[in-house]
Amino acid sequence: MLRRRDLLAGAIGTCLAPALARTQGEWPQKPISLIVPFSAGGSADLVARMFAQYFQAKYGVSVVIDNKGGAGGSIGSAFVAKAAPDGYTLGLGTVSTHAINPALYAKLPFDVDADFEPISPFVRLPNLLVVNNNVPVKTVPELVAYLKANDGKLNYGSGGNGTSGHLSTVMFMKAIGVTMAHIPYRGTAEEVTALVNGTIDLAIDSMTTIWPLASAGQVRPLAVTTPARVAAAPDLPTVGETVGGFEAVGWQGLFAPARTPRPIVETLAAEVKRIFLQPELVTALQKVGGEPMPMSPSEFARFAQSERVKWGSVVKDAGIRIE
Repeated sequence: MLRRRDLLAGAIGTCLAPALARTQGEWPQKPISLIVPFSAGGSADLVARMFAQYFQAKYGVSVVIDNKGGAGGSIGSAFVAKAAPDGYTLGLGTVSTHAINPALYAKLPFDVDADFEPISPFVRLPNLLVVNNNVPVKTVPELVAYLKANDGKLNYGSGGNGTSGHLSTVMFMKAIGVTMAHIPYRGTAEEVTALVNGTIDLAIDSMTTIWPLASAGQVRPLAVTTPARVAAAPDLPTVGETVGGFEAVGWQGLFAPARTPRPIVETLAAEVKRIFLQPELVTALQKVGGEPMPMSPSEFARFAQSERVKWGSVVKDAGIRIE
């Protein structure tokens, strides 16, 4: 985690432009709270801090990161949904908070469609398909054949029921027509330990977490889950090269409370694009498998809706529901 933090933080602090002078009444005039619905130190927190530092360097106002974790990101997201729509409370949203959770939880303290103003994604985060070193396969085609020959005999792990890693593997099994036993853990750290020591056979989870272990030879990487290969591992194929159409990508983006004035939304979207296309940030993100993915607010709204449809179907197929 410290290495990842250093890589991302090291890109910040150079090439920052002087703060703009603001006229009276022009937004922003006071500190902005950026709610991160997860604990400090994770990838969501680090990406939020990248945005904050570049934004406040240009506008001369503080962007205060407020970590409000719990309930799979729902506590922090609810805080954003209920905040005043004045541009001074923003929220980081993810594939979990804004695509998976609406289908996973029987009841949420907000309406994901009505209570938020999508601004722009920050980054796309690939997952990595890996096996422990004892599984006798080295490619995705070999894995598919091995799973079909041993249907129901292998297992896979995840960081918990309903996580993107869990649901990505459910989607993978459905695509190739096999079953495996699911072993959920209390977080990715426990899952990765089980993968390294051979307790679980397979996992699909965040590349930022698993890639250092794969690079060190502690687990065997087979493919990334993005539509195209990633710069951090250009020789690693995509799952989709074998399993046509397969894609399971994490993402993080910026949301505001519904009814936030349109000029503020458009300004923020332009800033996301400016910040995350800075060459030094692109390079830093690529080193941990990330990729900037700025969109317009309308494009992001359509993308988030399509993600809810896709992941909602996966949740339903998996038969998971949290009351």
